[in-house]
Amino acid sequence: MSAVSAIFKTEPVGVTGQPWYANCVVELSTTQVPSQLLKGLLSVESDMGRIRKKSWEARIIDLDILLFGQEIIESNNLIIPHPLLHKRRFVLEPLVQLAPDRVHPVFKLTIRELLNKLPIPPCGGTVEVLKEES
Repeated sequence: MSAVSAIFKTEPVGVTGQPWYANCVVELSTTQVPSQLLKGLLSVESDMGRIRKKSWEARIIDLDILLFGQEIIESNNLIIPHPLLHKRRFVLEPLVQLAPDRVHPVFKLTIRELLNKLPIPPCGGTVEVLKEES
């Protein structure tokens, strides 16, 4: 792992009546291509007990590939950059800790600019720092 953001306590978005989530962003280097990385992430989810039944359900873990360098990928099971990254405060808050000046390959704005464009009151869920990484 190259870097890890703080852990954020975040309100579920798109559903009600679920417990809040713990979210963070990890930056890492890999020799894998995106499809190999996705396969590994799904394996970790499965090993931890995640069973995918329907969208937006509560889950024990959810691992996503947000960015992969400046690549733009659209396939049946993988879209990079993550298609909702720019709308989700719970993604942008931790991501801005690691890569505030990284440019989104589609929107050509930095991560900080994307975060600053979110409307107030907060869009994309309420976000609170749960644990700072040391």
